Amino acid sequence: MADPAFIDGCHERVRAIYLYWDGKRNGRLMPSRADLDPVDIPKLLPDICLVDVVPDARKYVYRLLGTNECAMRGRDPTGLAVGDGYFGTSKDSVFLNYDGVARSRAPRLDRDPSITSDHRFIHHESIFLPLSDDGKTVNMILVYTVYGLRPRGT
Repeated sequence: MADPAFIDGCHERVRAIYLYWDGKRNGRLMPSRADLDPVDIPKLLPDICLVDVVPDARKYVYRLLGTNECAMRGRDPTGLAVGDGYFGTSKDSVFLNYDGVARSRAPRLDRDPSITSDHRFIHHESIFLPLSDDGKTVNMILVYTVYGLRPRGT
């Protein structure tokens, strides 16, 4: 994702959250959570997840989920490790995105259709955006997802 042109083909709300995140970097590799103000993006809040990156076996923990995220999952996994509360095809596929962002310190886009753990087939577009308190280490990941998209090319 070194080339920011990747965002051109994304859903308008995915572009909006990326441009908001990008604008908050202020020349840094990634912004901090403190740089983000929910008042700036009220229409995007229902589709946001904030995930803590933690230095223990849990790796990633849900800090906050928007109302649409909870509705899609049929529950609110706030406080759970991502491995225990994920919404996707498999724990391994979910961790590929989180691990990729934590390692690269760069955005990651996921458009792969999924069969969820509760056997629903979904089309979606998700962007994973790194956040850092020190400007070097990812300590939180902002995930934004648009569900119910038509498959590409149809």
